[in-house]
Amino acid sequence: MIKSFDDIWEIVERLRAPDGCPWDRAQTNESIKFDLVEEAYEVLDAIDKKDWNSLKEELGDVIFLAMLHAKIAEDEGKFSHDEVIDTIVKKMIYRHPHVFGEKKFENEEELLENWEKSKGYGIFEHVNFSLPALMLAQKIGNRARRVGFDWLNGEDVLEKIKEELEELGKAHSKEEIEEEIGDLLFSIVNYARHKNINAEEALRNTLKKFVKRFSYIEKRAREMGKDLEQMTLEEMDTLWEEAKKK
Repeated sequence: MIKSFDDIWEIVERLRAPDGCPWDRAQTNESIKFDLVEEAYEVLDAIDKKDWNSLKEELGDVIFLAMLHAKIAEDEGKFSHDEVIDTIVKKMIYRHPHVFGEKKFENEEELLENWEKSKGYGIFEHVNFSLPALMLAQKIGNRARRVGFDWLNGEDVLEKIKEELEELGKAHSKEEIEEEIGDLLFSIVNYARHKNINAEEALRNTLKKFVKRFSYIEKRAREMGKDLEQMTLEEMDTLWEEAKKK
């Protein structure tokens, strides 16, 4: 039998009932806030692996946790789950006048500008600083671009990267170095943005590549009967180059 969102809500209500699950009854919005973040990243992982069965399951976990958050808030008198649905429906209709109304946009740029204006606040108000830093930097850069505060092209950003790299080389104190590293990273993210590259994704792919190559070094070291801790950097570099060729 095909299940609906109502079926999930019934399960959430049952788990939170007086004779329900002690663990679910004990949770608060605060106690499970990172569970939702973790499940969202499980969704990303399934997409990256193109594992559609896992994606199906992980999306279900996200929906369940969202409903559990809504039920906890409802139990505490903060708002009802109906209000959650009503709020998002009204918001989406309001922010898509070109779909649910008569408004027309010439291009995606006009659409995004209208999206920002429809929120009714400054471009950097309500910025979610809990986002991963690279993702946040790209989002901030995009918002600035929509009001014209941006470099003209990627080559100009490259010059900025060179400038920031020089400033980093001249920094001495821990505070100065930290500030210059931040400036350099932000410039690199802006260059990625100009080249239509997702900086967060680019770094994740590099980290996956690093781990894969290092795992090869570990495997080869075992085959050679050696411990990594006892190998010289030169020996590991040789295996690293071997891994790159493979």
